[in-house]
Amino acid sequence: KDLVHQALVRQLASQRYNLAQAKVRGEVRGGGRKPFKQKGTGRARQGSIRAPHMKGGAVIFGPRSVRNFEKDMPKKQRRKALFCAMSEKARNNEVMALESYTSEKPKTKALAEMLKKLQIERNVLILIAEKNEMLQKSCRNIPNAKTILAGYVNIADLQKFNKILILKDAVEKMKQLFLGTSEKTE
Repeated sequence: KDLVHQALVRQLASQRYNLAQAKVRGEVRGGGRKPFKQKGTGRARQGSIRAPHMKGGAVIFGPRSVRNFEKDMPKKQRRKALFCAMSEKARNNEVMALESYTSEKPKTKALAEMLKKLQIERNVLILIAEKNEMLQKSCRNIPNAKTILAGYVNIADLQKFNKILILKDAVEKMKQLFLGTSEKTE
């Protein structure tokens, strides 16, 4: 569980985009001229109306947009976390295998009926081996359904979706991914 959590935090942190940024003295507009003379006013000396202690002034050590939120994790640990998450889904009977999906035209209704027959009412992740235009277009308009290539399966999607539907040819890709075996074709 700890490894799965670490992998999930890593993925979500890598997707994070930093927007927060405060202006330092050189970036604030104005403040080039001395607001009043150095001596003779009875007030404290001031050099700029954009100094950090002034209203509308610069911010010292404020947030910068160059911050990097990415976390790193060894490849073997990431693979193991993915395997653990998939195993947990299989233990809870949340993984289903399907021989194949064929259709002449991309039809959302046909796919929705098939999912209903399989008793999948909630969100579903469909894993495919290679790009299947018909299935991907059919799935596009179904809420809480997503198709993804087996080689691109990630920990966030495994945690987000309640059911996983794997096509038969995608099972081989998953074996290669988890076991690290690659079949050489000549």
